[in-house]
Amino acid sequence: MNKDIENVALFDMDGTLCDFDAALFRDLEKMRAPSESQFHPPIRDETPNHIKNRAWSITSSENWWANLPKFKLGWDVYGVARTIGYRTVILTQGPKKNPSAWSGKKKWIDHNMGEDTDIILTRDKGLVYGRVLVDDYPPYLERWLAWRPRGLAIMPANQSNAGYHHKQVIRYDGSNLDEVVSAMKKAFR
Repeated sequence: MNKDIENVALFDMDGTLCDFDAALFRDLEKMRAPSESQFHPPIRDETPNHIKNRAWSITSSENWWANLPKFKLGWDVYGVARTIGYRTVILTQGPKKNPSAWSGKKKWIDHNMGEDTDIILTRDKGLVYGRVLVDDYPPYLERWLAWRPRGLAIMPANQSNAGYHHKQVIRYDGSNLDEVVSAMKKAFR
C-alpha cells in the first residue's frame, strides 16, 4: 500500500468549470416580459418567487445542464492543476430534487472532459479529501476548510463572492494566476 497521500485537486462545476450564472441569465431573459426589469443571478432567498419558478423550469432540463458553457477562470486553474501533476476530480453537488441535473452534469463531463473523468456527486463537500478545492461558493469552501487546516482553496471570482476573504482562499479573478500557480505548487509538495 502506498503510504504517500495522493495530491488531489477537487473541482466544482457550477460557477467554476461551467458558467452557470451566464447560462441562467441568458435563459431567464428569454422568459422576461417586456415590462419586467432584468434579473441577474444568482438566485437567493429574497429573489421573487416567479423568478425562482422560472429558474426551476430552466434548470429542470437535463439538456440545459449538459450544454452549459465553460467558465474560463475555472479552466485556467484546471490547466494549472494538470500541469503541476495533481489528480483532478470533479466534486459537484447534486440538487436534492433535481435528478435531471445529475445526469446532465455527467453528460457535460463526458463531453468536455472525457468519460474516464473521476466524479464525486455529494450533498456535503466537507466529507471529501483533497489537497486543493476549487469552488466559487463560500459556504462549501468553509465547510471543506473546517476539516483541513492546511488545505488550499481557489475561488473563481464572480459577483456573489466579491469581497469574500479567508486566509486559506485565493480568489482568482484572471489577473493573479501567478499567485494561484505558486500556492498550488506549494500545496503539491
